[in-house]
Amino acid sequence: MSIKKDVTVIGLGPMGFVLARTLLDNGYRVTVWNRSAEKATALVADGAILAADPVAAVLASPVIITCLNNYETTRSILAAAASASSLKGRLLLELTTGTPQDARTAEAWVQALGALYLDGALLATPRQIGKPDTPIFLSGDIAAYEKGEAILKVLGGHLMYVGAAAGAAAAWDLAILSSLFGLITGFLQGARIFESEKLDVNALGDMINNIAPVLGEMVRHEGAVISTGNFGLPESSLKTCAVSLALMVKQAAESGIPGEVPGFILQLMNRGIKAGYGEEQLGALIKVMR
Repeated sequence: MSIKKDVTVIGLGPMGFVLARTLLDNGYRVTVWNRSAEKATALVADGAILAADPVAAVLASPVIITCLNNYETTRSILAAAASASSLKGRLLLELTTGTPQDARTAEAWVQALGALYLDGALLATPRQIGKPDTPIFLSGDIAAYEKGEAILKVLGGHLMYVGAAAGAAAAWDLAILSSLFGLITGFLQGARIFESEKLDVNALGDMINNIAPVLGEMVRHEGAVISTGNFGLPESSLKTCAVSLALMVKQAAESGIPGEVPGFILQLMNRGIKAGYGEEQLGALIKVMR
């Protein structure tokens, strides 16, 4: 297998290890560094190069991928390389999870060192890395994206460049995770409803999967409602939706299961009704949250 390109991976936790492994398996010359060097043993046995320190790791490649606990850790580890001007002219691809402000701060720091910066958010678990449909959100200077694109396509085939604003990828990541955790938390409440009635929770999971396009269309509709500001003419008003939540709270009390999840949502809906949005679209709750 011919070597395609040099790339450095810093941080060999569960995700960083798989990133390095995937690049190695796809013909890249991979240099790695981790505070606990033993985590690199298996990779080195298969051809990866273990750098002696972060400066050596940076100097080894034109593209440096960091996948660490947080952005502050990235900056701390790369401090010596920054002092030695080792980052100049290189691309730092930050695949650490953080906030939009984390990304903006990192971009400013990296660009001041004369390097390119690209912020990335992996919407995947380690076992999904390297698949053609694995989504990766990316944001930052377009030149940085173009320089890292070939490497990124190896890590996930569904690349989504969301613009030059460094914080955009993190915003997309957190917004989608918020949507996911909201759905999963609601599903868990549904699972307790099923359990309280001695129904099969598996059947509920299967049904959610089957009707996922319908649920997605509901979310898409509320996105359009918020974007246009047209909250009128609801097919199912905020007040109508609140009735369903009240029934979930009632069912929880009757069956002796926790009711915090529907209780919280009902409280939010009642604030919207009290504010005068009861006959508007469900998306009108955004006005309460604003």
